[in-house]
Amino acid sequence: MASTLEHPYYPIVYVRGYAMSAAEIEDTVATPYMGFNLGSTKVRQRWTGEIERRIFESPLVRLMKDHGYRDAYLNGEELLLDPDPPKGRRPRRPIESATIPPRSVVIYRYYEHDSGDLNPGQSARRDVEEQAAGLSMLVHQLREQVCGNDADAVRAFRVYLVAHSMGGLVCRCFLQNPKGDPKKVAKLVDKVFTYATPHDGIGLGPLGTVPSFLGFNKMDNFSRPRMAEYLALAPTKKERNALKSVSSLNGKFPPERFFSLVGTNSRDYRVAFGASAALAGELSDGLVRIANAAAHGTPRAFVHRSHSGHYGIVNSEEGYQNLVRFLFGDLRVDGQLKVNSLTLPPSIQKRFDAGQEVRGSYHFDCVVAVRGGEVDLHRRLTDEGSAVFAQYDELCNVPQAKRRKPHLFSLFLSSAVRKRQLAEDPIEPGIDESVDRRSLGFSVLLRVHVPRFEVGGWFFDRERFPNARIFDDTFALRLVPPTAASTTWELRIRSSAGHWPDELLVTAEPSAKGELAFALPIQNAEPPGIDGELLLTVRPWNVES
Repeated sequence: MASTLEHPYYPIVYVRGYAMSAAEIEDTVATPYMGFNLGSTKVRQRWTGEIERRIFESPLVRLMKDHGYRDAYLNGEELLLDPDPPKGRRPRRPIESATIPPRSVVIYRYYEHDSGDLNPGQSARRDVEEQAAGLSMLVHQLREQVCGNDADAVRAFRVYLVAHSMGGLVCRCFLQNPKGDPKKVAKLVDKVFTYATPHDGIGLGPLGTVPSFLGFNKMDNFSRPRMAEYLALAPTKKERNALKSVSSLNGKFPPERFFSLVGTNSRDYRVAFGASAALAGELSDGLVRIANAAAHGTPRAFVHRSHSGHYGIVNSEEGYQNLVRFLFGDLRVDGQLKVNSLTLPPSIQKRFDAGQEVRGSYHFDCVVAVRGGEVDLHRRLTDEGSAVFAQYDELCNVPQAKRRKPHLFSLFLSSAVRKRQLAEDPIEPGIDESVDRRSLGFSVLLRVHVPRFEVGGWFFDRERFPNARIFDDTFALRLVPPTAASTTWELRIRSSAGHWPDELLVTAEPSAKGELAFALPIQNAEPPGIDGELLLTVRPWNVES
């Protein structure tokens, strides 16, 4: 082999999204990297809409610069021998020593089968099942050329799938449907990362989904009945038509190893002169609705990016930082909010005590960033239509065991990135260097909005102030691993709003599975107020099996 397999730096296969027209297909196959090389220079700054010039080179270039990856091309030829060439294509002359380094990015060029230029005489687009089968053959061939005759390397070989939009559905068909994996290599997939994939279909206006009869250019691939078919979720037509959701991985792939990146910016998606964004609605990335963009049970992050374009989700720093931390990081942190009690405004409480029915829903803003980062890795805001939503009855008006604990975020942290930061930017004077060199830092903004209450079937707004908040704070957290002489982890927290003086120190011992549990008090005694805890679960990530 040109180089050895080194966990967790496995080959990456990129699977691009849907091309609607024949012209878009030809534009797609005319490029070597099919969009994974597109960067950006424009960043919208939060709610103000300001545009700032900032260079993001592209996921491909950054993987090369930061993590030593390379492409799979040489002197105008592909190193990867095409295992599934279009009909009529002349055999490609094999490159001598066509060994592919493990740290390679391979582009799955499945649209070449549908290209009139590269595949003259083609009459129809391939089905998703055929595209998935081609991915199966590609992964099989990739293992052959990375590992050669090295039996140990063959056993250790794994691959990452990274996909945009419909590409994520091709990956799911490969993983979930036996017809999509003729080479039986789905077990070689270590992780999957999807950008803006319509895991639960694409909603068109009031229909909520693409009609199954809309077969033009395979647009029915985004209808739930058709998705249920190629994802092997329901065997009969009647069952497929009855399915209300098709976001399940159906036990065919571990959901914890599948990441869903969700876009929340609809206004910057300009396809079809804005018609797509109008049909998808404001609570979308311009094409895929926020509610449909995550596979069930998977870790996910929300970023204020559109489906594609200059402010697109793939060509973004936010997307890249989530990608590399999920693929190469060493800790996963999940945040949940446990609500012990919510106090009502005095006038509402008086009516509640008098037996009147009170209804209200709470919006929880949550923004997560890492120390030294330039962007938010996760951002759910009321102003952008992506806040966490929970009803009063779910949080308080039921027995404690049945109360919902809203999931706020999943974050992956990387000690390798921290080491690189320290090499470039030394620790400031006055900081405890022994602690800071070992720590992984991140911040969490948590904001709880005062809801609009309904009392006795009528909205009660007399004492409600717009943008009033029950809780509003940003925590700076440093997670400190133990020294060689200890097993105790530390979490050091500072409150920007002064909810506690100075730095709060919380310690935890790992469980038998290596997990850590921390609880931060979330309290505001003045009604309307909250008494609760921010529960943080920290677990090892990327542990080599």
